[in-house]
Amino acid sequence: MKIMIASDIHGSASCCRQMLDLYEKSGASRMLLLGDILYHGPRNDLPEQYSPREVIEMLNPLADEIWAVRGNCEAEVDQMVLDFPCMADYCILPLAHSERILYATHGHVFCEDHLPPMKKGDALLYGHTHIWTAREERGYYFLNPGSVSLPKNGNERTLAFLEEDVFTIVNLEGNPIRQQLLYAKSE
Repeated sequence: MKIMIASDIHGSASCCRQMLDLYEKSGASRMLLLGDILYHGPRNDLPEQYSPREVIEMLNPLADEIWAVRGNCEAEVDQMVLDFPCMADYCILPLAHSERILYATHGHVFCEDHLPPMKKGDALLYGHTHIWTAREERGYYFLNPGSVSLPKNGNERTLAFLEEDVFTIVNLEGNPIRQQLLYAKSE
């Protein structure tokens, strides 16, 4: 199964449209959204073509293909307008051909410096920082798709794909930036 992973749309209709075009072209069967879907929050400038209502209209028809976790900008009112659950603090997915797990969260509570209950070899998938990363360190995998609308530290707008045991970060034009192999063998 191929999963598209995106974070921090922050209500940008134009960036959401680019993300969905890439989703359609990719052949992915599911989309995992790592929070901060509709609102920009008080620390961010307004993203390009800020229109939470348009983002809602684009995502709701795909509700049966979307898994989502709550970001620090989500509120109960967001769940009232979105047709897919978006208020879970985390999602746990098994990695292909392995006993390892992918712990998906937004990143404002659990992060590299405050790990959730994970074993060595598991992967922490998070957004929140708006900075992509894909690396193995201290026996864990740290994976962040970056931000679809408000990248930081000079990064491009990015998202990622997970297929089998390969995590690939791409820009919104679909060009690969970084790959991380998540080894399937148990330690």
